Amino acid sequence: MDADADAGHMRRAVALSLRGLGETSPNPNVGCVLVGPGGDVVGEGRTAPAGGPHAEVNALAAAGDRARGATAYVTLEPCDHTGRTGPCTRALIAAGVDRVVVAVSDPDPVAAGGAETLRAAGITVDVGEGRAAARDAMIGWLTAVGRGTPYVIWKFAATLDGRSAAADGTSKWITSPEARADVHRIRGGVDAIIAGIGTVLADDPQLTVRTDGGPAARQPLRVVVEGGSRTPPAAKVLDGSAPTWVATAPGGGRVDLQDMLRQLYERGVRTALLEGGPTLAGAFLAGGLVDRVVAYLAPKLLGAGPAALAGAGISTISQALTLDVVDVAMIGPDVRLTATVRGA
Repeated sequence: MDADADAGHMRRAVALSLRGLGETSPNPNVGCVLVGPGGDVVGEGRTAPAGGPHAEVNALAAAGDRARGATAYVTLEPCDHTGRTGPCTRALIAAGVDRVVVAVSDPDPVAAGGAETLRAAGITVDVGEGRAAARDAMIGWLTAVGRGTPYVIWKFAATLDGRSAAADGTSKWITSPEARADVHRIRGGVDAIIAGIGTVLADDPQLTVRTDGGPAARQPLRVVVEGGSRTPPAAKVLDGSAPTWVATAPGGGRVDLQDMLRQLYERGVRTALLEGGPTLAGAFLAGGLVDRVVAYLAPKLLGAGPAALAGAGISTISQALTLDVVDVAMIGPDVRLTATVRGA
């Protein structure tokens, strides 16, 4: 075994996994690379949208007869059950693969057990290569499957003094065109976009994915959180350009956010982007429902106006939520800070 070669091929499998973000739910975004006995890549694949072939099957199809004696590098343990498609273990065994390198074991008890099945068939299985990178690429799916609710990313834009709008309520545009394009990239990698009725009434957002060429072919589910029936029929979130779910509460009360997330999971949502205003964001954070924060900070100062966050249930400094910063990048003139919520 060549450790450097193993690492390089798994990095390629992770890159393929990332290409599937937002396309595969409720299945994981898996990547697979097949390397022949001579060290040449003979096939690559990533998991297709739900109901389509998994990464291993696509890689095997690309390799054909060259898969015999090959090593498969897979970001997630090959599935060992029959769902909409057959077990990937059976396909690997039938193709004559000699070795399988797995980054992450499957946490889903329904699909797990692939490594044991492969070993029983005489295939060498190594687990753990590239685990950290593969986990990060599939963190939304892995987290959601582990707890039964989607992985939630809170995105907000603010000035350097933390304002999400000016004192007169104007907020277009705090950040640059480059930052707004980056938000569409993030939207394209999730299964749902969540906003509150306040944001819908104030800004009338469309909450869709747009690229340089116009609307993307695949659009996430749009979710509007409101207590009653206040979403205007002419609101852009009801324009038919993407599926929409208006989450309401009996009698105009408050929506149970935890229950809403459970229902989204049952609908196949594994990752959700929270784009609501400061009140909804505060409710999500107060409930411990945010996993990751993506903040776009513009080099501007307002001095007054609404803050980016309100009502998070924090009254003293000792209660402050601690974030672990995982990335800081310049996006045009703005700073994008990505962090995980400690303890989430």
